[in-house]
Amino acid sequence: MKIALMDSGIGLLAAAAALRKLRPDADLVLSSDPASMPWGPHTPEEIIELARGCALAAAALEPDALVIACNTASVHALAALRAELEPGLPVIGTVPAIKPAAAQGGRVAIWATPATTGSAYQRGLIREFGGTADVTEVACPGLADAVEHGDDDAITAAIADAAARTPAGTDELVLGCTHYELVEERIRAAVAPTASPALVLHGSADAVAAQALRRVSDPTRTGGGTLTVLHAGVPAALPPAAALYPQGNALATLIA
Repeated sequence: MKIALMDSGIGLLAAAAALRKLRPDADLVLSSDPASMPWGPHTPEEIIELARGCALAAAALEPDALVIACNTASVHALAALRAELEPGLPVIGTVPAIKPAAAQGGRVAIWATPATTGSAYQRGLIREFGGTADVTEVACPGLADAVEHGDDDAITAAIADAAARTPAGTDELVLGCTHYELVEERIRAAVAPTASPALVLHGSADAVAAQALRRVSDPTRTGGGTLTVLHAGVPAALPPAAALYPQGNALATLIA
């Protein structure tokens, strides 16, 4: 079995690590374009083209499924990529975990990029799945970029800024960007002093990994547990920043 994942940068590490845990034998292809990151400030048309480039580079290696491990790319490019690649190649998008976070009502905060915060897409998810929950959108300027480059001071500052704008008593916190899952425990520590003692953080990696495995045509097919990395379609290594996060370390020994 071979599963491909695409993202602007290393945000795909969370879903890749979740896939490795579920299927250690699966061959993984990580296709990104770090030079163009972040994608949020680009136009929707530009994001579609950037995502398409990463997707087609991965598709050329004939995976059994393709995961768009990026919230921004899923918002803008999922429909276009499905139209082009399915049914031959199942394409799985990433959606912020608003539905499970809001299921119990209570106070919900959604951390997301400035481009996603307040967008018609996210507001639509809140209307559809927010129910009786008190939902607050929290923009996190600079956090994804800081995570991508492993800039510890910038990560600390961006998390502190977003934590200061997260309502006191928050019960559920949605990580609305795949990059944020790489620093989940730092986010938890930053909001803990003012959040509910029972605070729950909601990422997307586990659900996306499980969905990808459900979508493959032959789940019994095995692989060699290898890892292939592509940057703008060119074979590459995991970037140095990947080693700063547990998910990156979990994959580092798999390079094909």
